[in-house]
Amino acid sequence: MRVVLSGGGTGGHIYPAVAIARQCMEEQPDSQFLYIGTSKGLEKDIIPKEGFPFEAIEITGFRRKLSMENVKTVMRFFKGVTRSKELLKQFKPDIVIGTGGYVCGPVVYAATKLGIPTLIHEQNVIPGLTNKFLSRYVSSVAVSFKGSESNFSSARHVLYTGNPRATVVASANAQRGFATLGLPAGTPVVVIVGGSRGAKAINEAFNQMLPDLNRFKGTHFVYITGEAHYESAIAHMKQSLGTLPSNLHVLPFVYNMPEVLAATKCIVSRAGASFLAEITSLGIPSILIPSPHVTNNHQEANARWMVKENAAELILEKDLNGQSLLKAIAEIIDDPVQEDRMSQASRRLGQPDSAQLILNEMKRLVRA
Repeated sequence: MRVVLSGGGTGGHIYPAVAIARQCMEEQPDSQFLYIGTSKGLEKDIIPKEGFPFEAIEITGFRRKLSMENVKTVMRFFKGVTRSKELLKQFKPDIVIGTGGYVCGPVVYAATKLGIPTLIHEQNVIPGLTNKFLSRYVSSVAVSFKGSESNFSSARHVLYTGNPRATVVASANAQRGFATLGLPAGTPVVVIVGGSRGAKAINEAFNQMLPDLNRFKGTHFVYITGEAHYESAIAHMKQSLGTLPSNLHVLPFVYNMPEVLAATKCIVSRAGASFLAEITSLGIPSILIPSPHVTNNHQEANARWMVKENAAELILEKDLNGQSLLKAIAEIIDDPVQEDRMSQASRRLGQPDSAQLILNEMKRLVRA
């Protein structure tokens, strides 16, 4: 199968595309891929490292207020469509897949105009502008959250697949996760993470609850600050405590996050869709602190969906402090019945076969 992939801006759009490609290669080793992104997004670095050919087009996102910049964006869109058609005619794909971000707009739209089968994947409960626009033209729409199919009423075909990132994480080795942390297998682990770049609000709340860590006997905390915040976090903790608690690891970044997650008992994190797919694929109870600075406030919608399904607790950033975070962690760690209930609910939401479901739909569209 010859596949063009497009998705960009953040890892949440890029890694699902990579997961789809890996699943395709596993089943059809002779498959060939082309990834089309922008030269300014993370994809320009991630995709070549993943071993896939990469081409860039110039495109920017729409601003939500009336602006002359939007006129320029429309012009870039049509220019991007023209360039995308050139790349598609050269590569001759069997199908084009979009996984979100504004770069998908001209790429997937160009494919529909050339009569190439197309599929878009929506990671969030609330669809982005690009996917809402594209849903009127594409062959099929795949969604990550069950029940969000109704957001694409104008689409030809909509199916629930989950997020393909779950497929990658579901088979992660917990023993390697414990080894990474230097902990005996079976140690209760609580992870606090604010995303790859960290989150100042989460870091500040965790610093406030540091003096109370010793109350969690036998539980080990893994505090992932983000590389930009690591030095200041360490300095702050040493200044306020003198020495770090013995049941605490402080790390700037974790490169084998799936394995560490497989060893995790409870997690405190943002509510990005791809990360929620990883959490639910492993059945981890979570305390979600959605970022209030994202488009459409979609992280809060994601988090409230998890709470409704009894798989997570929600703390809005405006309500976040050391005491509220301590209370939420204690309610899970100190109550094995609640922890097990949340773990089972989280696992029910996971879709470890997501990448395979998307591949099955790709094959259906190519055969049609």
